[in-house]
Amino acid sequence: MRNINLRYVKEQYGPDGVLTEFSVHCPEDYNFAYDVVDDIASTEPERPAMIWCNPEGEEHRFTFGDLKYWSDKTANFLQAQGVEKGDMVLVILRRHYQFWFTALALHKIGAVLVPATFMLKEHDLEYRVNQAGVKTIVATNVGDIAQIIDNALPGMPTLRSRILVNGGGGGLTPGLPDLSETEELGFGEAVSGDENLCVLTTNREGWVDFNSSVWQASPEWERVATKVADPMIAYFTSGTSGNPKLALHDSRYSLGHLNTAKHWQNVKSDGGVHFTIADTGWGKAVWGKLYGQFLMEACVLTYDYNRFDAEELMDLVDKYQISTLCCPPTMFRMFLNGPKENYKLSSLEYCVCAGEALNPDLLESWKELTGITLMDGFGQTETPLTIGNMPGMTPKLGSMGRPLPLYNTRILDEDGNECKVGQTGEICIEYNLDNRPPGVMLEYYRDPEKTAVAIHDGWYHSGDTAWRDEDGYIFYVGRNDDVIKSSGYRVSPFEIESVLHTHPAVLECAVTGVPDETRGKSIKATIVLQPGYEGTAELTKDIQTFMKKKTAPYKYPRIIDYVEGLPKTINNKIRRAVIRAVDEQGAEAAETRPPEEHGG
Repeated sequence: MRNINLRYVKEQYGPDGVLTEFSVHCPEDYNFAYDVVDDIASTEPERPAMIWCNPEGEEHRFTFGDLKYWSDKTANFLQAQGVEKGDMVLVILRRHYQFWFTALALHKIGAVLVPATFMLKEHDLEYRVNQAGVKTIVATNVGDIAQIIDNALPGMPTLRSRILVNGGGGGLTPGLPDLSETEELGFGEAVSGDENLCVLTTNREGWVDFNSSVWQASPEWERVATKVADPMIAYFTSGTSGNPKLALHDSRYSLGHLNTAKHWQNVKSDGGVHFTIADTGWGKAVWGKLYGQFLMEACVLTYDYNRFDAEELMDLVDKYQISTLCCPPTMFRMFLNGPKENYKLSSLEYCVCAGEALNPDLLESWKELTGITLMDGFGQTETPLTIGNMPGMTPKLGSMGRPLPLYNTRILDEDGNECKVGQTGEICIEYNLDNRPPGVMLEYYRDPEKTAVAIHDGWYHSGDTAWRDEDGYIFYVGRNDDVIKSSGYRVSPFEIESVLHTHPAVLECAVTGVPDETRGKSIKATIVLQPGYEGTAELTKDIQTFMKKKTAPYKYPRIIDYVEGLPKTINNKIRRAVIRAVDEQGAEAAETRPPEEHGG
């Protein structure tokens, strides 16, 4: 290991080993693909970069030399397809290894990588392609996304090229054996190994086959001149209300993720493997499987699966000797609800979670199972990690941690003044247009009005609210729109949800405010029950009594609805706005229904 990351950062640590100062600097022509991946490949070509596998039994182990070779070939292929510097390229590749070839190739060309989830429908695609002016789509043949793209073609006039990747099944192969209960190696055995990359082809009218074309492309590639300030990657936000916005980043975004990998995930550069469980359509994929980890010269694991199975994923931790693990709290909860007695987690050294708020009960349960404290963190599509529990810190129950030194992060009130200890306000990051904070978005692409709402008066406004304690620890409250004003109090949905999650009947929940003439808003809990429970009036009374013992009197949910599932975005975030909209339309009727009908 040559500590490439130290070329770009200056850092200092306190006597307790906790990071106290951190700044990023880089040359004007910095490019992650050339200056990190290719640089490692030139000096340590055999250094492990990624272990990739799927439920079909296919497995590949990529070195940095492999990633340079295949990304150079991919760059030549994409360039031959007309992809040019500055082009927006929509990439929908699930967890296929071709995502890494494509991402690095686009960085080398100077085009803009726009990752997206395979769960998009026709109207989602039309909006994204037209908003970004996408000219090329690189998509998987796994599932139905190629057909959905074809259906949407008439409404996407800028699109000129469709490229299809045979994803090798992606866990959707019919008749797939349960590899945990059989000696069989699976259907992917024949295409495993270094010599069998990109050997599966596909044929679809109007599409160009990625795998065969990349095989035929030249591995010789000359560096294209790019600037660190050039747009590099863009992500559509989750869109919990209204259309998603397109957060545009330059190349400093990759360097911002040094915080993520080094000072939060605590990745092990030599002899360790990091596992972030995220589809490449989500921002968390590059948080945990690309930029920061490769800057740390570390190896990552990617499992190209379709169906979540707690035991299957935990088996991977043992099989590949995972040292550090990152996934959202929901997945940790699913692991805990799985067959814990079968897990072998001896290699696991460090665990972090993000993507949604961490409930205290989950932190305690995971510590009891593994002996490892979950280290919570906070960031957005618009940023890398900005607040976190860093290595060496002692987490506080319910806290996201402290602001990372790279950013001047403050909690501001509605007038732009810093909030006092214990006062709820908006999480904001100092934003100087002449010296943008590394990793924070440039803008919402083609949306100056929403950009102006988020970036103004010298600050980036996150839209998330929190409060800090006397030691500088940050405690999450919720999105601005989610905070409930009831009986003169500002109530955090997350706080109530955290307590609800400790009730044995609750699997998932969302807390919202319902219009109330007396209180302004009444607290409502929409609950998905654990198997074996029924949403009866007796259960409602039991949950409310439980909550009254655990929270202040004004915080207990006066209304409880039981549902089969919660409305969520394609990125799996709960859409409280949908619940609120339904309640606002039917609030009067709901208040007049007898308690047994709505759980009140």
